Amino acid sequence: MTSSRRAVLKSALAAPLFIPARALGKDGHVAPSNRVALAAIGVGGRGTVNLNTFLGHKDVQVVAVCDPDPGSDRYEDAWTRGRANAVEQVRKRYAKEMEAGTYSKPAEYADFREVVARNDIDAVCISTPDHWHAAITVAAAKSGKDVYCEKPMSLTVADGRAMVDACERFGRIYQSGSQRRSTPKCRNSCELVRSGRIGKLHTVKVGLMGGFWVRKNALPTADPMPVPAGFDYEMWLGPAPYEPYTYNRCHWNFRWNLDYSGGMVTDWGAHYFDMAHWGMDVEHSGPVEVEGSGKFPPRTSLWNTAKEFEFTCTYANGVKMVVKSGGGGVRFEGSDGWVSLEGSASENVLKGEPIGPGDVHLYVSDDHHANFVACVKSRRPTAAPAEIAHRSITPAHLGNIAMQIGRKLRWDPKTERFAGDDEANRMLARPYRGNWTV
Repeated sequence: MTSSRRAVLKSALAAPLFIPARALGKDGHVAPSNRVALAAIGVGGRGTVNLNTFLGHKDVQVVAVCDPDPGSDRYEDAWTRGRANAVEQVRKRYAKEMEAGTYSKPAEYADFREVVARNDIDAVCISTPDHWHAAITVAAAKSGKDVYCEKPMSLTVADGRAMVDACERFGRIYQSGSQRRSTPKCRNSCELVRSGRIGKLHTVKVGLMGGFWVRKNALPTADPMPVPAGFDYEMWLGPAPYEPYTYNRCHWNFRWNLDYSGGMVTDWGAHYFDMAHWGMDVEHSGPVEVEGSGKFPPRTSLWNTAKEFEFTCTYANGVKMVVKSGGGGVRFEGSDGWVSLEGSASENVLKGEPIGPGDVHLYVSDDHHANFVACVKSRRPTAAPAEIAHRSITPAHLGNIAMQIGRKLRWDPKTERFAGDDEANRMLARPYRGNWTV
C-alpha cells in the first residue's frame, strides 16, 4: 500500500532470484504491495477476535501488535492473553511466508505511540478499553492511518466528536466494530421499518443486559496490589484518573468502572442503539430529550456503573426510544404492526420479506472486517463510519448522564449541548490525566 513498500517489492522483482508465487500475487495470493499493512493495538479479549479475523483476510498483513500486558492469566479464559500469544498467532499465520523470506516477523510494542510513528503501517485495529479509543484514534488519524475501532466508540460525547473531527480533517477511513451493520437480517428489519411496512413508527424498545458480567477468574477483593511484573499499568491507565492497581480493575472488568467505560449501557447500547438509529433514520442526528433512572453502586466502588436502568430518549419527530435493563434486543413498533431486529414480527408483517425497487435500500455489507479493508483500498465510507458511530453511542452517554443527575434533560443534537444545564454539560467530557490529549 505505501510507496516505500512498493519500492521494496519493485527492487526485489528486479533481482535475479526465484520469486514465490505468493510474492507476485499469483495462485490466489495477494502481492505484499497490495495488502493493507495493519497493526493490532490491544490484543486481549475482543482484540483476539479482531486479530484472528484480520489474519484470515488475504488482503491484510498484520505487521505489529501492541499491548501493555506482555502475556498473562489476567485475561479472561479462552482468549488470547497479551502480546506474547498474539505474536505467536501472527507467526503461525505467516509461517510459510516467513520461511520464504517474504515476511520477517511481527513487531511488538507496549506503547501505541511507537506504532503510529511508523510510516509503513496503513491501518490500525484498536481493541483497547474504551477510555483509550479517542486518544489512539486521533493519533492514528494524524499520522495518516485508517482506523478499525471496537465499540463502544467513545467514553464521552466530547471524545466521540474529537474522533469524528480527526478522521474528517485527515481524510481517514473509520469503521466502528458495530458488526450488526454487516448482518443481513438486521439490515432487512431496518429496511422494513424505513419502507413503512409497520406503518408510522412511534416507539423503539431496546433491551440491554443488566448487572455486571464478571469473569470467573476475578478475585474477591478490590484491595490495592503490587503491579504484576512486565505489565505497564501506567500505560494501561493512560488518560484515566490514577488509581492503585488491583486485579479486578483491568482487562475484561474495566467495563464496570465509569473511569473506563459506561457499563452495559454503552457496551450493549453500542450495538442496539446503532440498530435503533438505523431503523429510525436518525443516523446523523439524535434525541432532543432524555430522562430516566438507574441503580448505581457508590461512585467510590470499584465496579460503579449502573446495574439496573431505564431511560427514554425522545426524538424531534416524536418517536421514543425506551431503554431498559434485562434481556436484549430491539423492537420497532408502528401504527400497523411491529418487527424485531433479529427474528420476529407481528402477523401482518412478513419477516424477511424482500425489499422491492421502490423501498428503502440500506448500505450493504455482509462482512464487517472485509468491508473495512475494501474501503481502505477504495476510500469509500464504511458500513459504520465515524459520524454515524458517534451519533449511535451518544444516547448511551446521555442516558448515563440523565440517570446520574436524576432529571429530564433537553439535548440539541446540532450543537451537542444540553439546554440550560451547566452540570450536565460538564459531564460531556472528562479531564485527561497528565500530558495525554486528543
